[in-house]
Amino acid sequence: MTDEADDILNLLPARLKEARRAQGLSLEAVANLSGVSRSMVSQIERGESSPTIATLWNLTRALQVDFAGLLETSESADQIDTLRAAQVPSIDNMGQGCRIRILSPPEDAGGHEVYDIAFRPGEALVSQPHGRGTREQLTVLEGAVRVTSGTAVQDLGPGDTARYAADIAHSITATSDGARVFLIVKSA
Repeated sequence: MTDEADDILNLLPARLKEARRAQGLSLEAVANLSGVSRSMVSQIERGESSPTIATLWNLTRALQVDFAGLLETSESADQIDTLRAAQVPSIDNMGQGCRIRILSPPEDAGGHEVYDIAFRPGEALVSQPHGRGTREQLTVLEGAVRVTSGTAVQDLGPGDTARYAADIAHSITATSDGARVFLIVKSA
């Protein structure tokens, strides 16, 4: 393991604990918000367990802290926060045959979320209603998709953009040999 990896593993437990306490949250509250068990949160904070990327992502979203910011050692206004392609969190089991890359920072969860979604041919992302007033904006980057929002249906091709209600049942389905879309979810 590199010195940099060792530094990260040494910083992470204390930074997570600081973030939790800054929010005034108990271990139980963080567990409820993140879906990570109370005992796992405690073990991570004590440095007894190293979280997976998915676990760390869930914790940072629950704590409303920046994923990369947990590990920074100093504040600087002159900086560019960068996640390389291999570092962007990805969810592969949310939809049927689609890969969802999370582009927005964790602190934007529940407010203004940005996703890059790739679909295999004919596959779909079917979503239950989000919170009242939530809207989505989808732009097709590659291929073609069918967007359904309630009873409204629209077919889209490369470069097309659709804006629609997401506080009702909605779905995105690839209608070509695969597709890729850029999706923004904006809560009310």
